[in-house]
Amino acid sequence: MSHLKWQRSSLCGTGDSCVHVAATSQAIHITESADPSGAILTATPDDFLTLVQALKGERQTAEDRRTGIEVTVDDDTVRIRATAAPDTTVTTDRRKWDTFVLGVRAGEFDHFFARP
Repeated sequence: MSHLKWQRSSLCGTGDSCVHVAATSQAIHITESADPSGAILTATPDDFLTLVQALKGERQTAEDRRTGIEVTVDDDTVRIRATAAPDTTVTTDRRKWDTFVLGVRAGEFDHFFARP
């Protein structure tokens, strides 16, 4: 998947490892540049949309749709996985996740699910 064009939040400092998102015609990919496993989560655009809506607090929209992306937080560790591929888990820390969420709330990743 080296051909993917990865994007991270503009709030992520230069040279810092961060949560990255990329898209193909059929899927959205999420990774973390410092994840020692090098895991790349693959999800549907609809699952990514539901995640973004939940992170933005758009409850009315997100509650009616089951998300295919699960996020668990345990102290300072954040794990992201797709329910369709439970063996692939992207791991990051709370600071990097919070930076990603701020970028989501600022609309930086909305183009990944925008429909023409």
